[in-house]
Amino acid sequence: QVQLVESGGGSVQAGGSLRLSCRASGYTTSNYCMAWFRQGPGKEREGVAVITTEGRTRYGDSVKGRATISRDNAKNTLYLQMNSLKPEDTAMYYCARARWYTLALNENEYNFWGQGTQVTVSS
Repeated sequence: QVQLVESGGGSVQAGGSLRLSCRASGYTTSNYCMAWFRQGPGKEREGVAVITTEGRTRYGDSVKGRATISRDNAKNTLYLQMNSLKPEDTAMYYCARARWYTLALNENEYNFWGQGTQVTVSS
């Protein structure tokens, strides 16, 4: 019954911005640590950002200064604002719920995943 549905991806020019959304059902997102991961073609899944139950955040080095993770508790929705997009940001972006309290961006610490939303950045 737990479902995560991502949206907001698309094709943009380098330097542009996107806001990705992850709407959750079956549980309350504020009660769990939530994260964004991404996976480019032929690459391993990479942690992008994580937010804890109390609002602490951590970001992957590759998006430092360009990404902001947040949530809207009333809408039970997680967001990822991406600015100054680069071609290397091209990937499928996934929303995930952690198994336990964590600030780690390791995929084995997350047990529920959405289907992903594609981001493509052109130079």
